[in-house]
Amino acid sequence: MANHKSALKRHRQSLKRNARNTAVKTRVKNVVKAVRVAVDTNDKEQAQVALKTATSVLGKAASKNVLHARTASRKISRLTLAVNKMA
Repeated sequence: MANHKSALKRHRQSLKRNARNTAVKTRVKNVVKAVRVAVDTNDKEQAQVALKTATSVLGKAASKNVLHARTASRKISRLTLAVNKMA
């Protein structure tokens, strides 16, 4: 463990950021899974609602630099494509 005041502070900050990033990533996985499940069960209305939520969550994760912007964009694109194929 670090002994310098600045190093101790950096360690505390890294723990906070790690907890926040883990929570955001878990939320991203859950909303993406919700869209996939709705598509697999052929539920158009549920898929549309889940896609809207997923788009919002992915966009926020990208803006907070938890996910890379292109990764979020790619996920949104593929989910949208899957939902649109149902119609």
